[in-house]
Amino acid sequence: MTYQEINQMIASIGLPYAYYEFPDGTEQSPPFICFYFTGSNDLAADDTNYQRIRPLAIELYTDNKDFTLENTVEAVLNQHGFVYARDEAYIDTERMNMVTYTIEVIITEVNENG
Repeated sequence: MTYQEINQMIASIGLPYAYYEFPDGTEQSPPFICFYFTGSNDLAADDTNYQRIRPLAIELYTDNKDFTLENTVEAVLNQHGFVYARDEAYIDTERMNMVTYTIEVIITEVNENG
């Protein structure tokens, strides 16, 4: 999957989204999504990083528990053939629910545009 395809997949969920965080002055009211890569789990061979594998976190923020939106995110991940881990937390200071989906993405193309 390319970085553009990842962005298109997140966009297809139909919510406002940003990589890691929204820019200053563009705060969003829930529901919204933030996504980011948490590191790498590359396959190495012949003294090189042979295949780029990136753990990707997709965070769904809502004011209240929203099973419908969670099902939408999960359906998109399933449609793209991803196996995901799911975690859930309530953020007291923000009074928001956060559901985090973690997937591993095999990056198939890298260029100057991502």
